[in-house]
Amino acid sequence: MRFPSSAFGLLATIYTTALAIDAPDDLPATALTAGPMPKAILRKPDQEWEHVVKGADLSPPGRRRLAGDLAKYVLRAQKTDPAQLGVDTVKQYSGYLDDNDEDKHLFYWFFESRNDPVNDPVVLWLNGGPGCSSISNGLFDELGPAKIPNPDLKPVRNPNSWNNNASVIFLDQPVNTGYSYSSKAVSTTAAAAKDVYALLTLFFHQFPQYSKQDFHISGESYAGHYIPIIAQEIMAHKDRNINIKSALIGNGITDPLTQYRFYRPMACGEGGYPAVLSESDCREMDNLLPRCESSIQSCYDTDQAKTCADATNYCNDGIFGVFDRSNRNVYDLRKKNGEGAPSYSDQFLNQPNVREAVGAEVDRFDSCNGTVNGDFVTAGDWMKPIHRSIPGLLAQKLPVLIYAGDADFICNWLGNRAWTRALEWPGRGAFNNATDKPLRRPGADADYGKFRTASNFTFMQIFGAGHMVPADQPEAALDFMNRWIRGEWFSR
Repeated sequence: MRFPSSAFGLLATIYTTALAIDAPDDLPATALTAGPMPKAILRKPDQEWEHVVKGADLSPPGRRRLAGDLAKYVLRAQKTDPAQLGVDTVKQYSGYLDDNDEDKHLFYWFFESRNDPVNDPVVLWLNGGPGCSSISNGLFDELGPAKIPNPDLKPVRNPNSWNNNASVIFLDQPVNTGYSYSSKAVSTTAAAAKDVYALLTLFFHQFPQYSKQDFHISGESYAGHYIPIIAQEIMAHKDRNINIKSALIGNGITDPLTQYRFYRPMACGEGGYPAVLSESDCREMDNLLPRCESSIQSCYDTDQAKTCADATNYCNDGIFGVFDRSNRNVYDLRKKNGEGAPSYSDQFLNQPNVREAVGAEVDRFDSCNGTVNGDFVTAGDWMKPIHRSIPGLLAQKLPVLIYAGDADFICNWLGNRAWTRALEWPGRGAFNNATDKPLRRPGADADYGKFRTASNFTFMQIFGAGHMVPADQPEAALDFMNRWIRGEWFSR
């Protein structure tokens, strides 16, 4: 059993190598730092899949060439019978993207829109970690069509699913996350982005009815790293079949140098909630900050793996070591460790009939893989200045939404607000001078948040939500997501 209040946020208090984003609150530290990778128990022959798309076949002589290094990739897909698992009644596809040369296999699960799949947009959802599953965390614990709230392991319909008005792809990435597997490791966001680009390209080639729709990339936590680089990878290819229209990042880690400055204020009563640390602990955090800032700045300046890994270890060991004394949930300051409604999604996904129904090729499902997390830390990926890619996306007129639940500590709203205001881009002045406006659902008698926007860049503070906004405020999350993909805050 896992507790979603701390199941898939950015970090867990693991001080030896990393902080496991999206790590379950009741998962032992040893499982995060040295857990074994999933092992393939059955590689189904290609002929047993309904659809097999070879990247090498996408660019035959005399025909339009889709950009990118696609030749080494293969997409396998099967239609999943909705009645078999009871997750939803809509059309579903699941399967793998294979890079057989590198023995990499990424698992995905697609759900058509409940509303108008012929015209509704397509949304990709990514959880963080790195190394935590979008299937268990995103699909079943946050925003997918069903939840697994009871020990009978029966899916319960989610009325606030994001596939109410959009088709949604949930992807377990990088490799060795969730149902995905490999004998090798992916340890950088840049490498992961190329795999995601290939998956989307082959998926939309096989199912061209969806490639015509608007496409939005969304996620939370370490997806604050993934999403900008994946969007950048997509937009780098002019000859593409991905109709990308926007990017959405929830409670992400994107500019560590700016965001790490706001851990002490958030924990010490300056983020809208009472302080959870003593005055002496707050001073200790203040004392840790100068060296932490200096080490992150060195990472920014040198882009060297060891320098960046050292910064991650020093800052996380120190800051989260102090925070751990509060006995508060890093994903929701309002809660003590261990508090929250139970979820049984891991147990559901470990059932043999479920694995068989979706075509999973591993002998077990793990919500988070600490080995993946450690690989990213060692590679220096954690402290990279990902925010520097945002101006380029905005310059290409790609709308970007940064939203943050205001009770989260780990990727708190103060830090996210700060980096969006500090970002150097031509629209900075207009954005910083913009007025905050209320967010309210139709017919509601109270605001659920506030936002500011300028020139396709938007920041939202979501009231009363922790790290996982769609889980804590599902109606609000569905409201702003639907309004966003309809283009309410886009500059025309």
